[in-house]
Amino acid sequence: MNRVLDKDFAVSHNFFESDLILKHFIDKYISNAGRAFMLSKLQRLGQQAAGEMNPLSLIADKQGPVLVKRDFYGETINKVEFHPAYEELTKIAVESGMFSVKWEPNNRQRFQQERHRLGFLAGYLYAMSESGLYCPLCMTDGVARLIDRYCDEEDKARLLPHIYTENPEHLYTGAMFLTEKAGGSDVGANLVTAQQYWEKYYLLNGEKWFCSNVNAEIIFALARPHGAVEGTRGLGIFLVEQQKRDGSKNEMDVIRLKDKLGVRSMASAECIMTDTEGKLVGEKGQGFKIMTDMINLSRLYNSVAAISGMRRALIEAYQFLKYRTTFGANVLDHALVRTKLLELGALNVANFYITWRAIETLDKADNGDTQAKDLIRFLTPMVKKITAQDTVYSVRESMELMGGLGYIEDGVMPKIMRDVMVLPIWEGAGNIMLLDMLRAMVKSKGSQVMIQEIQASMDQLSDVDAAFLKEDLYQVQKLAISLLTQNKDTIEATIKPLFERLTRYYQITSMLYYRDEESKAWINPAIDYLISQLKPQKLALVRPPSREAIDQLLAWEI
Repeated sequence: MNRVLDKDFAVSHNFFESDLILKHFIDKYISNAGRAFMLSKLQRLGQQAAGEMNPLSLIADKQGPVLVKRDFYGETINKVEFHPAYEELTKIAVESGMFSVKWEPNNRQRFQQERHRLGFLAGYLYAMSESGLYCPLCMTDGVARLIDRYCDEEDKARLLPHIYTENPEHLYTGAMFLTEKAGGSDVGANLVTAQQYWEKYYLLNGEKWFCSNVNAEIIFALARPHGAVEGTRGLGIFLVEQQKRDGSKNEMDVIRLKDKLGVRSMASAECIMTDTEGKLVGEKGQGFKIMTDMINLSRLYNSVAAISGMRRALIEAYQFLKYRTTFGANVLDHALVRTKLLELGALNVANFYITWRAIETLDKADNGDTQAKDLIRFLTPMVKKITAQDTVYSVRESMELMGGLGYIEDGVMPKIMRDVMVLPIWEGAGNIMLLDMLRAMVKSKGSQVMIQEIQASMDQLSDVDAAFLKEDLYQVQKLAISLLTQNKDTIEATIKPLFERLTRYYQITSMLYYRDEESKAWINPAIDYLISQLKPQKLALVRPPSREAIDQLLAWEI
């Protein structure tokens, strides 16, 4: 028969109902009240992510935002126009409850112990279909965090209701204007200036180089007040809105929209501020310190987008392979394919659990757990780096499993590939994450807390595996201690293999933390795979996994 797939080909119609790993996590590790509040929203969002969001996302990607510089009469308006598909995707996000569960006052009080987990549950499903708009959603949650922690009561009362609203027409989205030409990741080299003109209000002047979600109603921008010292210590952070305090338009010239490889549905731009009004938040020299609160939350969003993209690509390949015949047999009957799915499935499970471990740790840190505060400082850049790195690899490999059809733009795989390519770069590239981990190791007890958790978890493994891992971990600790006595170049050249190895250990620990009788069906093979990669590699005969083992590892019901 001349067809690509078997006639009984079927795909999931609900990404929530099909995902046994996600459903198990919610059943076991979300409170009854949280589950009751989110369940119907997740069921609906899972159906939307598998259904109507797909064509909307593809349209918004191919027909991205357009900058209208001037109106009919020649007046500069700097208006960004979006395809209606983008507005529909925004509406789905708002109605999912990802913001209202965290910021609506009654919900916030009720779900204080797990508010990040509840919000990210919706985000995980949403990003399986649309990760471009997930960037503005991330920025919106981030500005809410800064408003709540650092802004005046009047600003909180005025702005937060526009974030936790479930009416899309009332939504204010957020943005972070951080990067400039002069430094990129070297924020201390920023040149935008701020001149005080009345109480907390300043006029900002200069160019911002990467302004994601440039059309945002709420922007936090870094600038250097006149007379401030150089470096990050001299930066202030300013609340910039579309209207000035007197109600007039707050001018900011949008030079052009960035022509990006991926996440093309949302608007990133280059902007020049000319006497743009900004309200100082906190003290003058606290700008970068305050901004890191938003940056670190964004890094967890980056990780959630990564595991969502990884899961979606893997499932696209899996559903395809189940109904594809080659060389006289179903593709899953070929040992090479099953061996590759074992690797990708193990990476999917490992990254899923380390990400949710980080989100749970943030919930604990926000609720006053001092040990969690130390751990999250070290864990956040670790999780950001490994999820981004593994996702780019996993999506590419999933695309290859589908062959030529995986490369065709009619399907979703090319869009996923383009979208995930930003994840190792956005909110700090991999090298920046390594340096942040190094700073956290020196300045906090986070690495110590992590190693203690790893050591305690080893008792759950077989005697043979535990013995090897304990000895190897001891060598990791010795290297980490001796590292701090070395020169700068040696330190920087060593931290990558050191921290990447420690990351794999904490992935194993995170899986053991969440393992129970049900989840061991997919967690145990993932742990076994990671342990095999940590051990010295020797050539030997390999027994491929069975089809049943692959089905258990992927834990996906069509």
